[in-house]
Amino acid sequence: MRLVSRDLNVIWHPYTQMQTALPPVPIVRGEGACLYDENGKCYIDAVSSWWVNIHGHAHPYIAQKVSEQLKKLEHVIFAGFTHEPAIELAERLLKLLPGNQAKVFYSDNGSTAVEVAVKMCLQYWHNQGFQLTKILALKNAYHGDTFGAMAVSGRSAFTAAFDSLLFEVEFIDLPDGSNIESLKSQISNLKSNLACFIFEPLVQGAAGMIMYEAKYLDELMQHCRNEEVLLIADEVFTGFGRTGKRFACDHLNTKPDIMCFSKGLTGGTMAMGLTTCTQQIYDAFLSEDRLKTLFHGHSYTANPVACSAALASLDLFLEDKTKENIERIAENHRQFGLKIKDHPRIRTVRQTGTILAMEWETGTNTSYFNSLRDRLYQYFLDAGIILRPLGNILYILPPYCITDDQLHYIYAKIETALDEL
Repeated sequence: MRLVSRDLNVIWHPYTQMQTALPPVPIVRGEGACLYDENGKCYIDAVSSWWVNIHGHAHPYIAQKVSEQLKKLEHVIFAGFTHEPAIELAERLLKLLPGNQAKVFYSDNGSTAVEVAVKMCLQYWHNQGFQLTKILALKNAYHGDTFGAMAVSGRSAFTAAFDSLLFEVEFIDLPDGSNIESLKSQISNLKSNLACFIFEPLVQGAAGMIMYEAKYLDELMQHCRNEEVLLIADEVFTGFGRTGKRFACDHLNTKPDIMCFSKGLTGGTMAMGLTTCTQQIYDAFLSEDRLKTLFHGHSYTANPVACSAALASLDLFLEDKTKENIERIAENHRQFGLKIKDHPRIRTVRQTGTILAMEWETGTNTSYFNSLRDRLYQYFLDAGIILRPLGNILYILPPYCITDDQLHYIYAKIETALDEL
């Protein structure tokens, strides 16, 4: 375990209690839906390496395009300069998004894409002389780990050490048939100070793959639109096919003012964030007054190599084969969900597109810190499957290239775990 000993000497891992964590698994290469450790053991990456990988590991087409770009231009400052990969990616992506999306702002990751969106909204009103400072968000939301993204995320163990430093946010329940009218009334009462509403459309990922209906989100968004509350759709997780359509907002009639992307954007190849907005929002920053500038940027904004990876990923994403794979995975998930939904160890099964989540019955409340998590995690690792439960919620979120045989192997191991653990 040469890599492990070297790692433990120098590395601090994310979301990991280093005092009690098991040694990390040393991965040396990837191919398709599989990752291989230094001893040659294969692991099926059933969570797409934290939801980023959509086409499989070490995809030769993406590697080719990245290699070609590296030989031409690796990076250039994006203030006062531009380059073709950034322009082409913006042009192509905007054609796929709701028709009201007009401009692209590049950043580094999902959290920064959200930071940009929140700052756009707050300054949009400020530039017009309105001090609207309150933000509306959903309970249990997760939008990232930088301070602005944490502030618009639900208060939890993730934010506890920083709660006193986060700006005030109005949190509301997920909309459904029983509360939609009261939620609309709540928004109307707040509108005089409400800058925007940020939401994860249809699926709250880190909260435990909590899913809710498009029709009630649509109704809530339309009410916000009527009350002139700006809409931010955080598609960092749900974008690029995860919900069965290209983007989760394709399930909706009301379109957001701002959209946030990362994760699947580059096919899991490298870090990149992107925020899109309407012409109306962009125009609010146009002025002879330089104080109305959006003062935000990153050293690696619109990195040409990352843009090339995203363009290559987009090529693959738009192939008919990818659409067929998404439908195939969704149907496999549906059938497996029906098969296990009545198992006594299963509390609920829920699915949206390629996302399948199973809440295990433990006799206690659902919790991110449920002890079942570690047993499940290790059980599947031993079986050559990477599944990273959110407490007692197990979910499958595979790359679109995963085979039926690989899926059925995962399903079989889940059934065995239900009976044995």
